[in-house]
Amino acid sequence: MRKCLHAVLLAAFVLGIAGFAPVHAQSQAPIKLKFSNFQPLTFSAAPVMAAFCEEIKKRTGGRVVITHYAGGTLTTAPKVYDGIVNQVSDIGHSHIGYTRGRFPVTEILDLPVGYTSGFVTTHVKHDFYMHFKPKEWNDVHVLYFWAVGPQILATAKKPVRKLDDMKGMKIRGLGRPADTLKALGAVPVALEMGDAYDAAQRGMLDGIFESMETWKGFRMGDVVHYGHLTQKAVGGIFTFYVAMNKEKWDALPPDIKKIFDEVSEEWVDKHAVKTLEADQEGMDYLKKHGGQMVTVPEEELAKMKKAVEPVIQNFIKDMESKGYKRADMEQQLNYIHERIAYWTKQERDRKLKSPYVQ
Repeated sequence: MRKCLHAVLLAAFVLGIAGFAPVHAQSQAPIKLKFSNFQPLTFSAAPVMAAFCEEIKKRTGGRVVITHYAGGTLTTAPKVYDGIVNQVSDIGHSHIGYTRGRFPVTEILDLPVGYTSGFVTTHVKHDFYMHFKPKEWNDVHVLYFWAVGPQILATAKKPVRKLDDMKGMKIRGLGRPADTLKALGAVPVALEMGDAYDAAQRGMLDGIFESMETWKGFRMGDVVHYGHLTQKAVGGIFTFYVAMNKEKWDALPPDIKKIFDEVSEEWVDKHAVKTLEADQEGMDYLKKHGGQMVTVPEEELAKMKKAVEPVIQNFIKDMESKGYKRADMEQQLNYIHERIAYWTKQERDRKLKSPYVQ
């Protein structure tokens, strides 16, 4: 009888361990997340984001593993945001120019306000979100904002030396920057960046309105031959975001959320510094492939700046018609200009090399 009892207890013990082991193992299984990035690995931001994924894995001790899908292999640029919301991806990266009208408050950041470099622009855009926290982002958890260098004009067959030279030119541009191109007399062509190379090569585009980095990152320096430092007059750029599915974020343990917040804050500056390097490489790539930088006379830059002033006022009027307050937008613009001045000084004080300073 006693032997029988021992056998029963032993069997119960073994079954208990067997039943416990899977549960315990499951509790130790890593949290697996999918990161959708529309940019190819040749673009400087993609390795920075891949490093973000590795840093999260490192700091969480392997408790979080993020698979980075670059080149739009998971969701294309215009579909990244919906992909985050609908859990096609857990984390996604794109810019708001691909979804014009979806983030109306944030679009004020894409106006031609005179951004001086990608370092400055990145910090200004992240600061803006952290300061104002527009409700239009409430369906996701924003990790951070960043930006490439300011959009400048690059043309394929002829340089632009005066404002009138832009009249009728077919220039790649979408979102709010398309309004800037119209104001300058050009014809904006809405194309994904990945399609711009073939379009320029076939003569469907006369040029692009983008950061220098695209000259190398998307090999546009093969097909455009004239770069113009027009940022002082019309320096705007798309607002890039890295955001996470709200439910996935809410399900994370508090200590892991803290790690995500810390790494995200650090990665703003990493992007900011990297974009300076990437724009310099873009300029070098253009020159290496026979391109040249064209000096636009100061008086023509002044004309360009005056030409795009209505873009800002039209934005404000359009937003007013939708119920937004002019006073709020003027406050936001003042904040943007204040942060541009602050981060321009930081860039200078840190002695960071900028290709936009000639």
